[in-house]
Amino acid sequence: MTAGRWRASSLRGRLLVWLVPLLLVAAAASGAASHASYGELVHVFMDRQMVLLARPFAEAGPGGHAAVPAPDDHAVHEWGSFVVQLWSPDGRLLAGGRLGADVPLQAGAGHRDVQGVDGRWRVYTSPPGAVTVQVLQSDRFLSEEVAKRALYAGLPIAMLVPLLLVILWLVVGRASKELRAVADEVAARDTHRAAPLSLARIPEEIVPLVGGFNDLLSRLGAALAAQRRFVQDAAHELRTPVTAVSLQLDLCRSWVPPGLPATQFDRLEAGVRRTLRLVEQLLRLSREEATAGARQPEAVDVTDLLRASVEQFLPLADRRRIEVGFDGQASPSVTGSPVDLRSVFDNLLDNALRYTPEGGQVEIRVHPEGRGAVVDVVDSGPGIDAALRERVFDRFYRVPGSGTDGSGLGLAIARAAASRQGMRLELRSRDDGRGGLVARVHLDVA
Repeated sequence: MTAGRWRASSLRGRLLVWLVPLLLVAAAASGAASHASYGELVHVFMDRQMVLLARPFAEAGPGGHAAVPAPDDHAVHEWGSFVVQLWSPDGRLLAGGRLGADVPLQAGAGHRDVQGVDGRWRVYTSPPGAVTVQVLQSDRFLSEEVAKRALYAGLPIAMLVPLLLVILWLVVGRASKELRAVADEVAARDTHRAAPLSLARIPEEIVPLVGGFNDLLSRLGAALAAQRRFVQDAAHELRTPVTAVSLQLDLCRSWVPPGLPATQFDRLEAGVRRTLRLVEQLLRLSREEATAGARQPEAVDVTDLLRASVEQFLPLADRRRIEVGFDGQASPSVTGSPVDLRSVFDNLLDNALRYTPEGGQVEIRVHPEGRGAVVDVVDSGPGIDAALRERVFDRFYRVPGSGTDGSGLGLAIARAAASRQGMRLELRSRDDGRGGLVARVHLDVA
């Protein structure tokens, strides 16, 4: 999830989906309450003014009709001017002007709302006396005044809502960022880096979850360590007797008669060699996995490392009459573990030399690619079908009908070592259309 974007299925999305409507509802409720309170305040105030205005006219009696104001439409409906009516005891309108003339004398004293021709009016009728005073005020003015006052009061809240939404977005974003940091720290853990997660900056609500994960990491690390010890101990225990059997077979070869016994003896010897190779690779695998997390990265010259690896396998290449070439179009340097890098190239070279037929060719090419560099180990062997190229990285998997004494561990060890160094290993066909295989290592160039 990138910054500025969220999904309803995310924690941040769910919080915002719930909190934003609640905040908007709260703002609307606050506006409604403000409107109601100001309506009550304005009506109470104006009702008192109407009573105060009616009192002197009622005290003046019939002679007070000369002082009755005659406001126009604009003053009444826009400014809220009062319309004063004087009524005789027998119900005749003595004074009051044109506005509100259609509003009859109300029965009984007090305030009420009346619908007239010029609109709705708020009406106050004084108690009966020498004259009855009736004061009218435009209900449209009162409604507009209430709305205006409520708007002025609610404007700060309306301006505060976007600010609160931004603060809410940032707070929820910070909380989700802390959760993503925990997730990133979890993702960085593997079988070689199983240290417990720090609880220093963990939100209190997920401390039990992180604590449970730390317990799981501890148990997983203990189980993996036990597994590695078992493999290493088993390989150690097997290497001595298998080596002894191999030596005894060498001593017995001169006593084996030719023909079928010699053929069966050769098969037995090949099986023992394969078993010994498997034991050696298991030992190498267990050692590499046990020490992978403790190795300190350092600057490594890939060309020098490749040349040393080639020199190690030259006796095998000479024995099988395989021509080994080196094409260095680049001299990359990487930061990583020389042990892991050497393991990658040793296993790829060993695999290429074993599957290339006698008299074939193996070439190591180092060339730039984009901003980085790649190392290709190219052989002239039978190749691997595209559908099986991922399967061969599984431990102990061997391509059916390969006819070699491999153990099925070499490519698995190479990919694991490359992955620990942040490099990618892939198998592909040769670009020149000839038979064979290309094992390509994408280097993380310093």
